[in-house]
Order: sequence, then structure tokens, then C-alpha cells
Amino acid sequence: MVNGDEEAMSHLTTARDWIRWGASRFREAGLHFGHGTADAVDEAAQLVLHGLNLAPDTPDFYLAGTLTPAEREVVHELLVSRITTRRPAAYLTHQAWFAGLEFYTDERVLVPRSPIAELIEARFEPWLDPDGVERVLDLGTGGGCIAIACAYAFPQALVDASDIDAGALEVAEENIRRHELEGQVRTVRADVFHGLEGATYDLIVSNPPYVDADAMAALPEEFRHEPEHALAAGHDGLEIVAWILDEAVEHLNPGGLLVVEVGASAPAVARRWPHLPLTWLAFERGGEGVFAVTREELEAA
Repeated sequence: MVNGDEEAMSHLTTARDWIRWGASRFREAGLHFGHGTADAVDEAAQLVLHGLNLAPDTPDFYLAGTLTPAEREVVHELLVSRITTRRPAAYLTHQAWFAGLEFYTDERVLVPRSPIAELIEARFEPWLDPDGVERVLDLGTGGGCIAIACAYAFPQALVDASDIDAGALEVAEENIRRHELEGQVRTVRADVFHGLEGATYDLIVSNPPYVDADAMAALPEEFRHEPEHALAAGHDGLEIVAWILDEAVEHLNPGGLLVVEVGASAPAVARRWPHLPLTWLAFERGGEGVFAVTREELEAA
């Protein structure tokens, strides 16, 4: 039970009431946010709107509508489940948004939240000529969000969505079907570049595991619901990044671009590879720890 359950069911009538109540209970319970929502209010709103079968961008005036008793039960159950299980909202709703697109998600994959979405929406300009992109690799695709968003950004391109985990590829394939992109996006079972021998691309994008051992030990409980192998990358967080940098040049076409998210491991990357001319990208909507480097820059270094 959550503090004030009976009173809430008796007195809260509108969607706005339930969002406020949920946010208050979330803060009271000390929940952590960072899986696509910024704070307790955003997370409560996501769950309430889902429970009412309303879109995330539903106009505010709908929030004043009175909920039926059945709707209150559904909304209450979602909000209480968020507190008692500590599962991120996206795992309760099986819905996530990335680059303005909706995706299915569950505990087999990370909840999508990469700032790379902003780059995709800009078609990676000015670092790439979008009209010249014919082959794209989403390395470590998880649920396929980056691969699918790239397919929309580059409708002329064929996109490979690779991952070592069979469960993740099942989620990616479900999302490919939902977006009806079977003819443009394919999944590939691969361990970084093992399984992609001979394949070359104009663009390689990766949000690989990059969390170091100390940070893994300190993660809030919400992150424990995500697959550990998709987060952890050795004692310094650079295990997979090193592999990517070592072999990417062999899989990039002339003029090709490599874009990798390393998050909080960015300082460690800069220290370990000071000779690499990595361009650290800035984002208007927030986010950091993403670098870009061309095939030619990698080759020269």
C-alpha cells in the first residue's frame, strides 16, 4: 500500500489530480528518474496518460476531465507499481519515444534516452552529406531505436541493426515490424564487429556499454531493471569503446563517419586516446559524451 491510497481513490477525480498525487508519492518514495523523463511530474504524467489511452502530447484541457471509477483503478495501479517495483515507467507501459517515434520496450533492452536522437533528426549535418548515405550501422542496437530513426532520416539507405543479445534483437525486430521497415532495416547478430566481416558503411552509430565498475555499483535501483551487459563495460568503462575505435576504420567507407556515445566516460576516453581528433558534440536539448570522427581522421591517427 502507498500512503493515502484510500483517500486518493475517494477524492481524486481528474487526470490532473492523479498526476499531482503520483508526483507527490514518487518524491516521497525517493524514486529516481532518468529513463526518458526529467522528474516526478513528467513520470507521473506519462503513466497517467498511458492508463487513460491518451497520447503524450494530449492538450492540457483534457486533464480536467473526470475519470471513471475503472479509469481511476488503472491509473492508481500504474502509479503504485512504479513505487513498489522501482521499474522505470517505460517498462510498465512498454512504450518509449525516441526521435519523435514510438517504440515497444521491455527489460530485454535499455530504455531509449540517447542525445543521438538530436543528431539523427538533423541527419548528422554538417558532419555528413545526408544525400550520400547509402549504408548505416547501428552497432549495439538494443531495441532498434537508433536504426529505425536513421531509416526515417535516410530513406534511401539500408540499415543494419546489430547486437550480440538475441533477446534485444527480438525487440528490435518487433519495432521494425511496427514501423513497417522490413525492407530497409535488418537485424544482425554480432559481437561488436565480429559477425560483420566485410561489411562497410557510410555511417556507424553506437550507444555501447560504457559504465565503469564504480558507477555500476552506485546505480539507483531503477537501473537494475535494465540488462547489465548493456551498461557495464569493464573497470574503466572503455572495453567496448576500445574495440570500436580499433576496428571501425575497416568498416567505414571513404568519407564515412563514426558517432559514439560514451556518456560520463568522456574524460576517460579523452585521456586514453589523446592523439585521436575526436569532435565532442553539443546538444540543444541536453546531453553530453558523444563524439564524432571520420574514417580519414581515424586512419591518419
